Amino acid sequence: MKPIEYLVFAESFQRARRQGKPLVALESTVITHGLPYPQNLAAARDMESAIREVGAFPATIGLLDGRIVVGLDAGQIEQLASGSGTAKVSLRDFAAVLVAGGSGGTTVAGTVRIAHRAEIPVFATGGIGGVHRGDGRDISADLVELSRTPMVVVCAGAKAILDLPATVEYLETMGVPVLGYGTDTFPAFYSRDSGLPVSHRVDSAAEVYEFTRIHWSLGLDSAVLVVVPPPEEHAMPLEVVSRAIDTALEQAADAGIHGQKVTPFLLEKVSELTGQASLAANLALLQQNAGVAAEIALAITPSAPKKFFL
Repeated sequence: MKPIEYLVFAESFQRARRQGKPLVALESTVITHGLPYPQNLAAARDMESAIREVGAFPATIGLLDGRIVVGLDAGQIEQLASGSGTAKVSLRDFAAVLVAGGSGGTTVAGTVRIAHRAEIPVFATGGIGGVHRGDGRDISADLVELSRTPMVVVCAGAKAILDLPATVEYLETMGVPVLGYGTDTFPAFYSRDSGLPVSHRVDSAAEVYEFTRIHWSLGLDSAVLVVVPPPEEHAMPLEVVSRAIDTALEQAADAGIHGQKVTPFLLEKVSELTGQASLAANLALLQQNAGVAAEIALAITPSAPKKFFL
């Protein structure tokens, strides 16, 4: 890893790398913008615990006081979770926040970029960004970054508030393979089945390893997106979620919500409209995705065994 200005590698992260531990990156916008306090703090802790239980090292990435930190410790995570005025940091935002000496949570795109620089091969999140409903020109930077950065990204599909068919089509156009982990269809974040097909099904971390080995050996530089349906006991019917999203979108329009404020607003409103059921599903899928990502990290680490099955 080449040292660069403003980038700090925690000692615990450096020690894990020296010991040859499998590494899994975690984002921090779920802490700063995706979930309310204290559920955001609990989610961050549960994701890290799920990764450690499998035998990998969780490297949560975020900005604190004008520095990008890879491997936030418990106190730093709590600082982000309980603080106010933190920025939502995607690719365009890094320099502005760092110059101001600010703090913030990294989005999927931002985390993927930093994780790749830190040589972390696997990243776990809840849902990726995508094409927004109603305007095909409003496309998340997440999709662009996935198309050009070789990394395994584990998620429950794209956030359900997005245009899922357009998002899946964009991934195909940009050459990003979508692997259904134990599923033939693209999950709809809170729901297990959007009705959209994945490009390939896998049923083990070993199969993910073999796919990525071949994909990248061909000189294809995109990420490999691994989509995992939310746990069945917490998953919601697609029609229930769709009604709540339609109502939340109307409220966002009435309130004049735009830009980076849209997603946090919609997630909060959907949670209210579903009686917190969507929040419970979100928390459950985040923890599950972290565990799956850790299994994949073990499988693709050269010294690790290759047999981890659903």
